[in-house]
Amino acid sequence: MTVDAALVQLDLAGKVRLLTGASFFSFTGDEAIGLTPIAMSDGPSGVKGQSQSGGAPAALLPNATALASTWDEQLLADVGRFLAEDAQRNRTHVVLGPTINLHRSPLGGRVFECFSEDPLLTGRLAASYVRGLQDQGVGACLKHLVGNEAETDRHTVDVRIDEATLREVYLLPFEIAVADADAWLLMAAYNRVDGVPATEHDRVLNQVVKGEWGYAGLVVSDFFATHSTAPAITGGLDVVLPGPFGPWGQQLVAAVEAGEVSPAVVDAAVRRVLLLAERVGALGTPREWPEVPGADDPARTAQLREWAAAGMTVLRNDGALPLAAGTRVALAGLPATETLLMGGGSAEVSPPHQVSVLDGLTAALGPAVTWAGGVQLGSTPPAARPGFVVDPVDGTPGVRLQVVGADGRPLVDEHLADSRRVVGWGGELAGPGTRVRLTARVDHTGPLQLGVVGLGSWTVTAGDQRATVQVDPVTGVPGESLLAPPHRVADLAVDGPVEVTAEVDLGDLEHAMVGLVARPAPVPDADAIAAAASAAAGADVAVVVVGLTAEQETESRDKTTLALPGAQDALVEAVAATARRTVVVVNAATPVLMPWLDRVDAVLVAGLPGQEGGHAVAAALLGELEPAGRLVTTWPAADGASPAWSVTPTDGVLTYAEGAFVGHRGHAAGHAPAPAAWFGAGLGYGSWDYREASVDTAGPTPVVTATIANTSTRDSREVVQVYLQPADPARPVRLVGWRAAVVPAGATAQVTVTCDPRVLRRWDGAGWVAEDRGELMLARGLGDIRLRLPLG
Repeated sequence: MTVDAALVQLDLAGKVRLLTGASFFSFTGDEAIGLTPIAMSDGPSGVKGQSQSGGAPAALLPNATALASTWDEQLLADVGRFLAEDAQRNRTHVVLGPTINLHRSPLGGRVFECFSEDPLLTGRLAASYVRGLQDQGVGACLKHLVGNEAETDRHTVDVRIDEATLREVYLLPFEIAVADADAWLLMAAYNRVDGVPATEHDRVLNQVVKGEWGYAGLVVSDFFATHSTAPAITGGLDVVLPGPFGPWGQQLVAAVEAGEVSPAVVDAAVRRVLLLAERVGALGTPREWPEVPGADDPARTAQLREWAAAGMTVLRNDGALPLAAGTRVALAGLPATETLLMGGGSAEVSPPHQVSVLDGLTAALGPAVTWAGGVQLGSTPPAARPGFVVDPVDGTPGVRLQVVGADGRPLVDEHLADSRRVVGWGGELAGPGTRVRLTARVDHTGPLQLGVVGLGSWTVTAGDQRATVQVDPVTGVPGESLLAPPHRVADLAVDGPVEVTAEVDLGDLEHAMVGLVARPAPVPDADAIAAAASAAAGADVAVVVVGLTAEQETESRDKTTLALPGAQDALVEAVAATARRTVVVVNAATPVLMPWLDRVDAVLVAGLPGQEGGHAVAAALLGELEPAGRLVTTWPAADGASPAWSVTPTDGVLTYAEGAFVGHRGHAAGHAPAPAAWFGAGLGYGSWDYREASVDTAGPTPVVTATIANTSTRDSREVVQVYLQPADPARPVRLVGWRAAVVPAGATAQVTVTCDPRVLRRWDGAGWVAEDRGELMLARGLGDIRLRLPLG
């Protein structure tokens, strides 16, 4: 059935019914017109299916900044195809991603889920990702439109952005992904923009997106972001998520009947829903779902490992990397054993396995690796490591989850491979008196930290020991119990194999994340530092893994500092003072402060590298795969030393006072001190000579041609970056194009970069004006400019 034929068969109530979701993760269907319910999944790091957690295992990809650090549009298209296969396996029509807000402030809690601080890089990588998904008939949803660059008070904050900055910077990634890939959905954000809720922003949604851009796709709300009836639908919103509740339904029918909403507006929204259904195979004959490999398929696993290594970035290397075969390594730092492989919130998935850096290096080097311990991070891991806990029922790594109703009736009894999941989707939290119980076997002797993920007053037991663990809200933000639930532990001591439990009455909560935390209690920091320094002195190389915690890299809350938590800086300093050579691996998606940078031999930024993270780190350190990444965010030298810093609204308002001078643009203009590491920086394992360049301005946009030489003894990948310094010094420098090349050792290559016209313009209040005069700079990041060419 065609879209037009389906539309004419619907009465007003039938049309309106299609404009609110049927559930958390589906659109409403209608058998009478052959409309199958459209299934959605959260998805930037993997496709979990129609649940927040606890579903079938899903492949866990490297996080968005790690993938973007490849600066590789083809790789992002391959990522889209990979995710489309996972969506097909889960019978999912739409993946809610990519997230293409910008890295305005490095404090943003959701920076890990967004590609970069630059609108051109973000937009073009997003377009490739979208094409990869949609070429397989799976819809992509660009989010969150617009000004959603921080988590603090995200449901209520009024973001103030001047018109030129809005268009030149924050709308630009969406514009590019719409123009270049025709993304089938856009998601309107929680926040207000210049006083108007993003879900009813006529100027953005109707005038710009649907008007100027000619966007034919579907505009949906973020979950629970819609608070009005007529203003939202007349302001450009097409569908309210989730469902079946919300401010539309019968209220929208009444608004149409009262003349507050034109029937034509409803028809236009329904038409967009039906167009999406047609595109994803949900209108007419239901689509056939192909058989695709599982989440643990060896070929797919190898691909995840390669992608993770490709995005890793070498910030310093004084000859320490790559490690030679047979190198004796002293490995230190708690993130080596509790490697953070994904960010928190809606981006989380349940992977089939998770490989820590210790696991990966040990697999690669065997007994040459000595575990030297690490300091506490001021936080506990968000869940027990499956290798440390075993389900007492089936004996497999993981935890047993049981939910029991107030009447004693069992509602859930299942295995959790990753020790946590959301309960409540199936109505199992039937009301007060419903209890959740998590159980595991632990083979450990000595001090034990036993605790929980999730709100409530928990009772934890280990053998005959018992403690109460009280977990209260940290932010009070709606959805905290699902997206960023706090975790707390009690200190116990056990002797040998023991059964551990955690139990709670969740009271009035309808949905909640619950999980078990169990790990050996860390030794005191002073003892850990002394042990690591001693081990480092006896090894060829010390590898110290430092990083952020799950409470810092998460949706629903922002950071307050870029400093590494705990005594990690002291650990690095102590190891560097005794080791022959020291390599620091940064297990973080967002910038961290590195006060020890000049006293270590190498720094590798690993990001949040996904389920194959440990193997990928090992391959990168050993040079089996080149860590050829380039930074996608400027790393400030100190807290506050960036053009945009605060993410905390004042009287409900967050003003983007830096305008278009975000990130490297502001640093280059002197609006902030020189950074510790520039946007675009990354050494890889090659060395490069830029020999000559020219610019051709005869065509519609400048084309730069450069000759580069790989002067190293290794084949390597270079990313030639081209920036414009406008003739007007009051205008910001900006990335205008890039091109990568893999060049054999000792060889030269000619690289051609076509400048993108969408960054060779400025908004003057009435329209776009060309800004194509100034100087083009060829660079390896703005801190390493190699050649300059006049333009105009």
